[in-house]
Amino acid sequence: MELRQVRYFVAVAEELHFGRAAERLHIVQPTVSQQIRRLERELGLKLFDRTTRTVTLTAAGRAFLTNARALLEVERSTAEAMAAFRAQQDATLSIGTSTGLGLRLDAVLTALTERAPHLLVELISAPQATRLQQVRDGELDAAFVRGTHRPHPRHRKHHVDDSSGLELLLLWSDVLVAALPAGHPLAAQPDVALADLSGLPLRIAPRDANPHLVDTVVDACRAAGFEPVMGAAFTTDQDTLAAIATGRPSWTVYYASQAEIHPAPRISFRPFTAPAPAVQMYLAVRPDPPSRPLAALLDACNSAASL
Repeated sequence: MELRQVRYFVAVAEELHFGRAAERLHIVQPTVSQQIRRLERELGLKLFDRTTRTVTLTAAGRAFLTNARALLEVERSTAEAMAAFRAQQDATLSIGTSTGLGLRLDAVLTALTERAPHLLVELISAPQATRLQQVRDGELDAAFVRGTHRPHPRHRKHHVDDSSGLELLLLWSDVLVAALPAGHPLAAQPDVALADLSGLPLRIAPRDANPHLVDTVVDACRAAGFEPVMGAAFTTDQDTLAAIATGRPSWTVYYASQAEIHPAPRISFRPFTAPAPAVQMYLAVRPDPPSRPLAALLDACNSAASL
């Protein structure tokens, strides 16, 4: 028995006319008649009573119709399941990345591979505002973004909410650590109090380049009782750390997950005494029901949040 014979049988049974069944199947009538006769021979049963004017189902035909429809339903559902599996195998998930993810990104990608081994992942680097717009436009499936989308009180009048139309899912808090010259006395301590850094220039990005990080660090310094002395702006990892290591003593901050894998032999990364400043990490997505690949990414992020 072939599935096409079953399909032809159901069409004739529903039309009760070989000609109309052939039109519905987009084949010629003799082919339909030939396959129905072959099916009857294989089953050893007559499925239709035929006259020159009418076609009716026999008792065997009525019994077979129920099972034939069930067979075609299994065929349909199996084809849909395999199409979904094939789509999942061929799917590509585009993710906007943020600087300083460090070990977190590796943990997310490892967990994602375990959950969706056939998923292709494309990592896109761009400024945060660009990443958010790309998610909104559908160019990215999701993007890692730092900091709250709510405006800082000191800059509320100048704030533009670039996360509107998106859903921001809180993933974890990125704790900050101090980066100091390896030969500085503070580097010999297991941890550093923010107040002890009050006399050293702080090298950090301009606020318009990374407002959430700058506000977090400046607010933490003020909470520790001092206004930070701003040194030269943070440019690149290589140039800034080289300047801190060899020039006039200064300091900067790194995300702890980034510092753990950053090679800097003349720099000491030291945790802050509690309460250590931290920046929240979000995943920006469109407010739609998540696809299977995106759901796998969310699950992977939750797994990495425990690091």
